[in-house]
Amino acid sequence: MSLRDPNCVFCRIAAGEIPSKKVYEDDDIFAFHDIHPWAPVHFLMVPKEHVTSMAHVGPRHEPVLGRMMALAGKLAQQEGARPYPEGGFRVVVNTGADGGQEVHHLHIHVIGGPRPWLKG
Repeated sequence: MSLRDPNCVFCRIAAGEIPSKKVYEDDDIFAFHDIHPWAPVHFLMVPKEHVTSMAHVGPRHEPVLGRMMALAGKLAQQEGARPYPEGGFRVVVNTGADGGQEVHHLHIHVIGGPRPWLKG
């Protein structure tokens, strides 16, 4: 499996080829603001390695996905979500056509901020 798909928009964003408003970056993860946010806080977290969807995840992806989930709350607060329990955030992963996945690179939506939101 290739670590990067040159035709994938999220691979290109993570590589810095397409501009984005960065939230976080390390060797394995890139997080950036959604260009069509549903809520006051709405960013995406992607593994830098091209993984098509949750349906393509295997045991070797556990460390990076675990780190992404562990980072979600910290980054949500950094970006303006109020602390738990009064505040909070949502973590959403769309998978495949029936799941609403539009970009075929695994990505986690982190959505929060005062309600009501546009969607959800």
